[in-house]
Amino acid sequence: MSANKINRRSAHITEGVARAPNRSMYYAMGYTEGDFGKPMIGVANGHSTITPCNSGLQRLADAAVDALKAAGANPQIFGTPTISDGMAMGTEGMKYSLVSREVIADCVETCVGGQWMDGVMVIGGCDKNMPGGMMGMLRANVPAIYIYGGTIMPGKYKGQDLNIVSVFEAVGQFSAGKMSEEDFCQIERRAIPGTGSCGGMYTANTMSSAFEALGLSLPYASTMANVEDEIVGMVQRASAALVDAVKNDLKPRDIVTKQAVENAVAVIMATGGSTNAVLHFLAITHAAGLDWTIGDFERMRQKVPVLCDLKPSGQYLAIDLHRAGGIPQVMRELLDAGLLHGDCMTITGKTVAQNLADVPPLKADNQVIRKVSNPLYAQGHLAILKGNLSPEGCVAKITGLKNPVITGPARVFDDEQSALAAIMAGKIKAGDVMVLRYLGPKGGPGMPEMLAPTGALIGQGLGESVGLITDGRFSGGTWGMVVGHVAPEAYEGGNIALIHEGDSITIDAHQLLLQLNVADDEIARRRAAWKQPAPRYTRGVLAKFAKNACSASGGAVLDKFD
Repeated sequence: MSANKINRRSAHITEGVARAPNRSMYYAMGYTEGDFGKPMIGVANGHSTITPCNSGLQRLADAAVDALKAAGANPQIFGTPTISDGMAMGTEGMKYSLVSREVIADCVETCVGGQWMDGVMVIGGCDKNMPGGMMGMLRANVPAIYIYGGTIMPGKYKGQDLNIVSVFEAVGQFSAGKMSEEDFCQIERRAIPGTGSCGGMYTANTMSSAFEALGLSLPYASTMANVEDEIVGMVQRASAALVDAVKNDLKPRDIVTKQAVENAVAVIMATGGSTNAVLHFLAITHAAGLDWTIGDFERMRQKVPVLCDLKPSGQYLAIDLHRAGGIPQVMRELLDAGLLHGDCMTITGKTVAQNLADVPPLKADNQVIRKVSNPLYAQGHLAILKGNLSPEGCVAKITGLKNPVITGPARVFDDEQSALAAIMAGKIKAGDVMVLRYLGPKGGPGMPEMLAPTGALIGQGLGESVGLITDGRFSGGTWGMVVGHVAPEAYEGGNIALIHEGDSITIDAHQLLLQLNVADDEIARRRAAWKQPAPRYTRGVLAKFAKNACSASGGAVLDKFD
């Protein structure tokens, strides 16, 4: 293949005298004449000292630069921002979390397009780095690979493994008088022992696992620990693979087909992944131009069992999954059961089946990964419910529940803070159904996560006896009788806005139902009296998000114009 086909930017800047100013800019950075025949590879570096999820990324970016040069490419580093969900949780800052997904996607697309790069490597850690980077890669559609910065190691206290969710649940235990102040303070100090993303099958590890299954990360890359040396070797191999992909013109949209997305969602279901995966894959498939709807998640749920015993509702962490064989071991078990498309192409230049050819069959005594014939749950855990409260669909995470059905009186809150205060004050009782509304993409704005209230409920022992519905989101660390992404949202006049204190509400995951048990004529009367509240923000990034975001049932993206 000619250099002009391989190197978009190189061809652009060698067209003659008219391009001399372009070349001068590169000479200023130390380029020589020979560099203009090499592919220009963007390295989208999410390193920051904002959060432990991203504070360990610089050494990976440095390794990528060296490896790309060794493979005959010119690396071009640019930055992407991050928001720490764990730090922002329960504050006004949480409203910027989902917004940051769009900002990151825009950063990747803008730099790749503006600099006419031949390929891009995205390096990320915290939750929105993952879908944001993938969306940017798909929009730019030059050869690309995702580098996950790696999971965190567990904290330790009194012989127990700790992680970020341990702290949120400890708040509820302490407030209920079930934990001493000394234990509470020690858990707070010890839960996060170093760099890496939150350690359970929460959103970051869910998305990294899905990207490996999707074919845009290397095998085993999604569950490595940030602090361990093997992750640097993975970056080196990934750099070589990306340069090969540039030479072979293998682009993200060649890899991310509908069948590849089914593979990714199968792995999300098998590993017990985050509810956020539904929202993010609706956005990713939109960026890829694929026909994928919220109903496709329910279709996949019904045929893929939960195989992995992972937190938040299970026992183990992502590093335990890695040591038990990682995502390739999960995928081999799914492939053998006919639940994966083995012919999908991946960034390695091989198909899924070829990548898995050397992975041994799953042993029956594996404690972290179960066989399809002996699953934790016969069907997936992310159920899509509908009913008069969510005709567009909503997401319930039903693993870990003895009976995912409740009918009870509504306890209505128009913000997260008052809901959390009611829990902490002991005002929420078994049998209640909490309603947290005006927290959707437009109403929040930004669809904040509700880990603080759900963690407090778990800590007080109310996780299975209190229902909670919201047009906002949940952390990947959430479990319990919870239903999120209710759509249409309250701010758009969805029926969640019409609930009164004490109304009867039914959550029934068996019947896939979320229902307000109020007569239709009464709902119509309330609708006639309802008025849309004034927007919370009228300037800046939150106002732009509120103005342009589509429904959660469409991924809450900003460019869905049809």
